Amino acid sequence: MIKDIRGIHHITSMASDAGKNNRFFTDTLGLRRIKKTVNFDEPSIYHLYYGDGIGSAGTVMTYFPFEQMMRGRPGTGEVGETQFSVPRGSLSFWQDRLKASGVAAMTASQVFGADRLRFSGPDGDSLALVEVPDDGRTAWTGGGVPEEVAIRGFTAARLTLHDIAATEELLRFMGYEREATEGSTTRFVIPSGNGADHIDLEALPQTPGARQGAGSVHHIAFAVDDRATQLAVRKALMDTGYQVTPVIDRDYFWAIYFRTPGGVLFEIATNEPGFARDEDRAHLGEALKLPARYEPLRDRIEAGLTPLAA
Repeated sequence: MIKDIRGIHHITSMASDAGKNNRFFTDTLGLRRIKKTVNFDEPSIYHLYYGDGIGSAGTVMTYFPFEQMMRGRPGTGEVGETQFSVPRGSLSFWQDRLKASGVAAMTASQVFGADRLRFSGPDGDSLALVEVPDDGRTAWTGGGVPEEVAIRGFTAARLTLHDIAATEELLRFMGYEREATEGSTTRFVIPSGNGADHIDLEALPQTPGARQGAGSVHHIAFAVDDRATQLAVRKALMDTGYQVTPVIDRDYFWAIYFRTPGGVLFEIATNEPGFARDEDRAHLGEALKLPARYEPLRDRIEAGLTPLAA
């Protein structure tokens, strides 16, 4: 069994408009844009990162904005909901703020005993704010949201699957423990995790498979401390029969990827070197940062990207 997973590292989704995506996560949700770079495999589009003040693992939502991309179709075989942690008693503030910003499809409910506000992002993204008491992570307040109600990071992600058995076995191998079951959803937790330490598996045997598009989660990444640990995790997964990519340098972390039995793309990402490796912390996310191989093409790349508000 793997014992080195710390919880969620980041979650990467797709969007249809970089400007709308940037405004939603920075202005509406009050997160910090911590990196403005490009898709390393398709440098004609942005890769935007949002999180806390320094981009701590467990706080980072990232997006590939493919302009005019068709919306995805929700279904099985994907991350069906991304849940952010907010302080107890803050959902009334968020309900008013989201309503004032024109956010659609808000629904108040409970999830495993906690109050939850579900809502849609600009592309129909399935998002939720969940009240989590005693979340000691430091919130980013530079986006105009008061500290006492601000988002702390992720608390959980819900995977929607035809059948959860094989993915449950994988999570247990990754160090997760079954915590509780509500209806068709079973919750797993990493003991002593990074705060973003819950994964929910929802069994939907009669639901068609998802079709990825704008608003869909592309992959979910799990955090390990460093490259040495990542190599040990990679070996353990491969010894168990998973087809895992070689280690890939993403500039701000090192990454490996594999497809789960339920069809969800998992990544294992390192906490090192972090998002301040090429920018001062006071100016994260301001300048367009490019991988070294694309620097000779900077003028052409910048000319093709829509300028974003600061």
